[in-house]
Amino acid sequence: MKLSHKLEYACRVLAQLALRYERGQLAHVESLAEVERIPANYLVQILKDMRNADIILSKRGKQGGYILAKAPEAIGLIDIVRAVDPELLEQQFESIGHSGQRVAEIWSEVGLSFEAKIQKFTLADFVVDAASEMYYI
Repeated sequence: MKLSHKLEYACRVLAQLALRYERGQLAHVESLAEVERIPANYLVQILKDMRNADIILSKRGKQGGYILAKAPEAIGLIDIVRAVDPELLEQQFESIGHSGQRVAEIWSEVGLSFEAKIQKFTLADFVVDAASEMYYI
């Protein structure tokens, strides 16, 4: 399975924000980009999508940064996918031709199974042990 870099980066950055959630600490784009090795310019776009989806909050200014809008356990993987890569959940199959109907049925079933599976995960599942300073920003 090939995920978009955008979705992968979003999950990694959100995992970093989850580490700070309990302390209410804001994270700066530069530090998030550095620790997760993501281009900062691209990260800004991803953060904007997640802010528009109410997954994160942002604060401007010198003391500004980003923070989760709610607890990591309350942010579903499905919410993240819908925010940054909604095409991953789209199902567009043509049921034309002799085999088209059956092919569409099978791929539709696979798509529904995928969606059901990602609904079981939350952001909390992505968080690496907070005791490991290597992953803390």
